Amino acid sequence: MTDELLVVRAQLGERAAIAELVRRWHTPVWTYVRRMLDAERADDVAQEIWAAVVRGLPRLRAPGRFAPWLFTIARRAVTDRLREEYARAEGAAEPEPVTEDPAEAVVDRAGLLAALSALPPPEREILVLHYLEDLPVEECAQICGIPAGTVKSRLSRARRLLRDHLKETDHDR
Repeated sequence: MTDELLVVRAQLGERAAIAELVRRWHTPVWTYVRRMLDAERADDVAQEIWAAVVRGLPRLRAPGRFAPWLFTIARRAVTDRLREEYARAEGAAEPEPVTEDPAEAVVDRAGLLAALSALPPPEREILVLHYLEDLPVEECAQICGIPAGTVKSRLSRARRLLRDHLKETDHDR
């Protein structure tokens, strides 16, 4: 069954359709949030996202555009959480350290995750949406509310920053 059909059924009040949408999209949403925040905060933000999805689903006018709509909600939730934390930190300059979860330790991607978390949030977000969530440039632009050209320039800058960071840490060893 397609997402579009599930959305229509969920809008008609079918609980099983909502449950299926959550089942299908929970991992991609949590992964996106996890790439932007740490694991502990990702769980809380993911719950906030799903609550917002359930509240907003009846008003979704284009059921075929569920994924971009979902990631737009996720982006807003992440942005709100980061804004709150930046306000509390009163301009602390150091980025938060990356906390590894057991699955990532097994795969030994800590270096890449640390490099990713060192990127500025706009560049990190574009990398996560485009490469890790496999969204096309146009959908990334729609989710972030920016032109496609800006997405492309952020992708280019993010790749350069990531490459430079990885080279620096590799030479330090």
